[in-house]
Amino acid sequence: MEEYKQRLARLLAQTGALFFDNDLVLKDTRPTPYFINFGMFRTGSLIRELGSLFSDMIVAANMVSKTDIILGPSYKGSAIALATAIGLYEKYGHDLFFEYDRKEVKKHGEGSTSASLLVNRTMFDGCRIFIVDDVTTTMGTKYELIESLNNEAASQGVRINVSGIGIAVDREQSTAVYDDKGKYIPDAKGENTIKEFTLKTGIPVYAVGGIKEIINYLYEEGVPVMIQGKQMPIDNST
Repeated sequence: MEEYKQRLARLLAQTGALFFDNDLVLKDTRPTPYFINFGMFRTGSLIRELGSLFSDMIVAANMVSKTDIILGPSYKGSAIALATAIGLYEKYGHDLFFEYDRKEVKKHGEGSTSASLLVNRTMFDGCRIFIVDDVTTTMGTKYELIESLNNEAASQGVRINVSGIGIAVDREQSTAVYDDKGKYIPDAKGENTIKEFTLKTGIPVYAVGGIKEIINYLYEEGVPVMIQGKQMPIDNST
């Protein structure tokens, strides 16, 4: 397991961002034994370290030469994009644009002459965009973001390429399966959401770490994790 993955695992445990509890549910209402809350990365040192981890992942994936803009979807992704751009410059000397989108298009001030989706207006003809975010469950928001970016590019009359997507943790999630009445089937497993996304879009997805390797590392190293409100090592009953 790469050193930067180990650092991520320990940070998730130390901050309480990774925790186990009863009655947790995902955004799509499916039950889950654990949750990851990157809202715990809320100090300068922690977000800087997260950006450093993302920069390590991007360099390891050989994506720097294929990227002009680091884009983080609002809201949590915004801080990750900035921190990643700083990490790439400080650690590796790569000075890239950072960008984030607006939840609502700005039509006043510097955005009054033309509606603008992107805050820093870094989009240019032929630009290559690498999207960063914390975690993903269904990839639904990524489909929406890519559609919005393509619409923005079309409105500006430029061509863009989303070169890749980077997430902090791959939950290794499968798509939810429902019966003909729309009811969720608990024991049925659908397709891997990330593999399905890449097949549909042709866009590769990278992760700083996968949840299985993270939990396995914490288990083997005996690192305390937040379990039902208490810090304790993971055991076979977790």
